[in-house]
Amino acid sequence: MFGTTFVLAIRSIRRHLLRSFLTTLGIVIGVAAVVAMVTLGKATTSAVQEQISALGTNVLQIRPGQGFGRGGGGPRPPDFDPEDVTAIERQVAGVTAVAPQVSTTATAIYEGANWSTTVQGTTNAIFTVQPWPLAMGRTWTPAEEQAGKSVCIIGNTVRQNLFRGGDPVGRRMRIGAISCDVIGVLSARGQAGFGGDQDDTVVMPIKAVQRRFTGDRKIRLMMVGVNQAYSTQAVQAAITDLLRERRHISGTKQDDFNIFDTKQISDTLTGTTTLLTRIVAAVAAISLVVGGIGIMNIMLVSVTERTREIGIRLAIGAVANEVLMQFLVEAVVLSMLGGLIGLALAQLVILIATPLMQVPWTFDPQINIIAFGISAVIGVVFGYFPARRAASLNPIDALRHE
Repeated sequence: MFGTTFVLAIRSIRRHLLRSFLTTLGIVIGVAAVVAMVTLGKATTSAVQEQISALGTNVLQIRPGQGFGRGGGGPRPPDFDPEDVTAIERQVAGVTAVAPQVSTTATAIYEGANWSTTVQGTTNAIFTVQPWPLAMGRTWTPAEEQAGKSVCIIGNTVRQNLFRGGDPVGRRMRIGAISCDVIGVLSARGQAGFGGDQDDTVVMPIKAVQRRFTGDRKIRLMMVGVNQAYSTQAVQAAITDLLRERRHISGTKQDDFNIFDTKQISDTLTGTTTLLTRIVAAVAAISLVVGGIGIMNIMLVSVTERTREIGIRLAIGAVANEVLMQFLVEAVVLSMLGGLIGLALAQLVILIATPLMQVPWTFDPQINIIAFGISAVIGVVFGYFPARRAASLNPIDALRHE
């Protein structure tokens, strides 16, 4: 009986092909929107986590000031100095390494080609705290670091623009007014979370940058690596106490520095993107309900149009359950066809959107199965009332219907 009912449902859908397609349009849009939004949301979350993890796991960032900006219009808080770096390394338990950083912008020049880039001064500790493998070459030696030699490691963007993608190791280029020997190339990372190019950089020993560019020993950022066996919260509290003491902050005075835990940043951003994904998916799911109402409306129209057909079937011996099954299967088939088209449309949207959003393409079988299952349930829920109405018709009244 079910096979015959299914064939009758397909025939009815084919008889009114355009109407059937328009009926399922709400389901198509709803399924496509939900699947696309959830998949892209998960891809965005994954990209954010990957970018945060590039900063290193169990890493604390310490900056002067009470936030990312100065704010308040008050005096600028004092920068850190090399003695602060030494104090944190020696006096705080659980610290594996401290990498001080200073940065400036300059024009890099090589054989007539020039490129404006960011020059970062740091120590070899940065490659321990914030793992960033080299694509070629080496890091500077302790002797080169101590002497502040003009050696540099360049990012892939600088390599492409100055050396046309060739091997720059061993060559000499100019950065601003000084010459610099290229000793290595950083592996490519791509865009950062706020749109900056992480590969557009030149990394040098911090003493070289301080002497040749900034002209002082001040440090605007410290990257602190924390041992996996220690709690980052405990290490953060110990660093806070040490810096308050060194910067003569007593009592209830507010800190004039801030410490960011990369894991907390990752958790916050992940939570935010997940919440936004759920909200957008919930809004998109409303169109599934609208599609279900559309199916119910058209099925009621279909029952009215086929009243005499229903009466004939009942008169020649069909039972009410068979009529109910016929219209219910028709509603479910319509809904499931809409679900399949919606899944295909969602994959097309995802394929187009992922390169534009610069997030990895992913296929989530779970959300696809759930969305398709929901489309089938909607067919059952919203198709039952019209099917029940058709099954409850009186054969005599149905045959008299014009």
